Amino acid sequence: MAVYIHDAVRTPRGKARADGSLAAIKPQDLVAGLVDALGERVGDVRKRAGLLALGCVGQIGAQGGNIALVSKFRAGIADETPAYTINNYCVSGLTAIGQAANAVAAGQVDFALAGGVESMSRVSFMGDKAAFYSETALPPAARYMPVVVAADMLAMDNNVSRAELDAVTVTSHQKAAAAEADAKAQRSRIPVLREDGSPALERDEAVRASTNAQSLAALQPAFGEVAAAYKAVVGDREIDHRHTIAHAPPVSDGAGLAFIGGDGGRPRAKILAYAEAGGDPRASLTAGFSAMDRALKRAGLSLRDMDRIEFMEAFAVTIAMFLRDRDADPAKVNALGGHLAKGHPLGASGAILLSTLLDALETSGGSRGLVVASGASGIGAAMIVERVN
Repeated sequence: MAVYIHDAVRTPRGKARADGSLAAIKPQDLVAGLVDALGERVGDVRKRAGLLALGCVGQIGAQGGNIALVSKFRAGIADETPAYTINNYCVSGLTAIGQAANAVAAGQVDFALAGGVESMSRVSFMGDKAAFYSETALPPAARYMPVVVAADMLAMDNNVSRAELDAVTVTSHQKAAAAEADAKAQRSRIPVLREDGSPALERDEAVRASTNAQSLAALQPAFGEVAAAYKAVVGDREIDHRHTIAHAPPVSDGAGLAFIGGDGGRPRAKILAYAEAGGDPRASLTAGFSAMDRALKRAGLSLRDMDRIEFMEAFAVTIAMFLRDRDADPAKVNALGGHLAKGHPLGASGAILLSTLLDALETSGGSRGLVVASGASGIGAAMIVERVN
């Protein structure tokens, strides 16, 4: 059965700090706002959805107790609709959409709501304090390595220079700042409202139009102390640390949600292929490349067949490698700006990228698009869509 994206929406991304614009907004309220928006755009999704699947990494505290279920109650989705939460690290939001699409394709449900949410103001990175983060019983190659350390090792192993990291970061901010002036490019971005109806946030909060090569060149590598704390995993190898804080996507609050199902109505896109992949946990950010290759093979397409590509800027090294090593037109990649500028709300990012891809395709008049996501410890996912005119 063919599966369609009837619509996909996202919140703006807020800075994950005490004074961030979304810090006072509960994660289930972020999701409920997107359910409201989808309901206005494509009909009563609360009754039509046979499933709610949400990605979320920090599943404790404000995001504990099955945040998808909590969001279901908050949004007023039908009682008989099952709801579950997925932790697949930074790929979680895209995984939730992929799994929901599989349920539609298998005939288990006619329609589904799927996406992700992460309030990093309320649950910090590694806030679940998982035993895995410090587990020593596993072989060193399988132990948890912080993604910031993996990024520096990846840059060193693949000869990605500091200048290349700076260049892709500047480009990300420049594109994001330019996209703010194009209302069509933000068609799927839904303002977050406070309880009194006033806007809490209407645009991505971390974008810095002033970012330039000179300002980045003055920054020092930021993650040497993290590597030192994981010496047992890194081993005796000396790391040439290249990533600064500007080469990492800002920690953020945000959510993304898609309404998917079979044919009918006026869908925005058809899903052509979806793939997940595992990879070397020490080169953790490369699994997205593997998932991308699988999805392209399943669709019988190449990167040159894509009119727009949303490639997760998990760290500057990933997008630098993609642009350098793969046959893709740079003008078609992250055309509206990427994670390095707009931020990375962990479990929501894959879903946010999908709605951004639809906006990019519609803005450009393109047909086919690709979204690629990578996560720590060797996790990747990719989806190819075709716009429905």
